[in-house]
Amino acid sequence: MPDQFSRVAVSDDAAALLRQLTLQHGPLMFHQSGGCCDGSAPMCYPVGMFLTGPSDVNLGALDVGLDAAVDVFMSEAQFEYWKYTHLTIDVVPGRGAGFSVESPTGHRFITRSRMLDEAELAYFGLAAT
Repeated sequence: MPDQFSRVAVSDDAAALLRQLTLQHGPLMFHQSGGCCDGSAPMCYPVGMFLTGPSDVNLGALDVGLDAAVDVFMSEAQFEYWKYTHLTIDVVPGRGAGFSVESPTGHRFITRSRMLDEAELAYFGLAAT
């Protein structure tokens, strides 16, 4: 059993793209969109270009193989719906939203989700009592 569980992960392909984008734009972060503009896409921004606030939840940091981790945020209201899920940032061919830094690359980030398992639910204090 792992010492620590995570709410977010990154696919190998998405990590490779994030490394390229980091070299081009500097440190990056994600905010999981809540349904506006590009559906519920993970939006990737250079750090400082999208300001998070007290109503945003930091789901964790993605290790993409560079010195700086890529933090993933979601609004607190949306988190209430997604708190029982584990999210994996992935990438697919296609064009996403114009606001996210990957849009000119011919790829777009997507979120794949699965339900937390029993050990994860217990770790996050969500297990049935």
